[in-house]
Amino acid sequence: MRSAESLRYKLTVPRLRIAVVLLASVVTWAQTPRADLQGAQLGAAAEHLQQGRAEQTIRECKGVLATDPRSAPAHMLLGLAYLAQGSIAMVGEAKAELQQALDLDPELLWARFYLARLYLDQGLSEKAQEQLERGLKQRPGLPHFLSLLGEVRRKLGDPGASLELNRKALEADATITPAHYFLALAYLDLKQEQAAMAEFEKAIHSPYVTPEMYNALASLYIKKQQFAEAEDLCRKAIALDRSRPDAYLNLARVYNAQHASDKALEALRAALPEGKEFPPSEYYQELQADIAVERGAAYTAKKMYALAIDEYARALDFDPRRAVIHRRLAELYLQKGDPARAALHTKEADKLEKGQR
Repeated sequence: MRSAESLRYKLTVPRLRIAVVLLASVVTWAQTPRADLQGAQLGAAAEHLQQGRAEQTIRECKGVLATDPRSAPAHMLLGLAYLAQGSIAMVGEAKAELQQALDLDPELLWARFYLARLYLDQGLSEKAQEQLERGLKQRPGLPHFLSLLGEVRRKLGDPGASLELNRKALEADATITPAHYFLALAYLDLKQEQAAMAEFEKAIHSPYVTPEMYNALASLYIKKQQFAEAEDLCRKAIALDRSRPDAYLNLARVYNAQHASDKALEALRAALPEGKEFPPSEYYQELQADIAVERGAAYTAKKMYALAIDEYARALDFDPRRAVIHRRLAELYLQKGDPARAALHTKEADKLEKGQR
């Protein structure tokens, strides 16, 4: 297995421009008479972070903390710089720095915001909600907090609350791109696909579009069999971040749907390069199951049935709850002249489908 440092940390929440949320704080720090040097260092650290220079940010922050270990802004910027490195190994360090910043200064709103984002990405929605609600008590109506709280509420099973909160966020600030993305996800939960597509379209035409936004809309286009549009969005997502596997997976779905099996397999090799390991999280388990399913579909189309069976079996190892995979395995075993195994998989599919009703 590769070291954790070699794996990229992927926030499920679209990234906001750190430059926007830190600008007012930078001005305040730089104007503080008590520490001209410290203010200059913090300002430089924030500027490095805005420009994507995480290592320089870390160096400046550690310089401040060496002389003033109780500098809450330095702890916050250091936490954000750790996140910007994209390493799973640094997530714990980032969380500790953000929490330290809040322990020293509970009024530091953006430390609370990014701590909530971390909690949400780790599936700790209740903790994320607590942080965001505390922030809104400090600053009622703050649009970034309203928007992210809406997504948290959706994750907790209330898409209607997400619609309300994200609409309020957009009323306060029409430029918040993630609010459109979160609205689209809420509409999808409510089975309102046309409304979801309209919000996704608004999100992808923003200067702050993220790969997640392109990929989510691509999934809808695939469902509607608009494959040219879906392929274009997948390629745009890949252009923004070539390390993300989900866009390659959707690209493979586009190719499989058009019976271009070799192209699908090529895309899947890019999604999951040989030797790459993923963290043991539910998201990555589902991802690897999905990749195996698409490989199985490609091999089936090429009449390489043994390889297809291996891939579908691999998918079940990652996610044994998928009845459709048992159905496909049953068909493949019938093709191979093995009715006994086909019957076993048909029985398992029936059982799973009955339990899901």
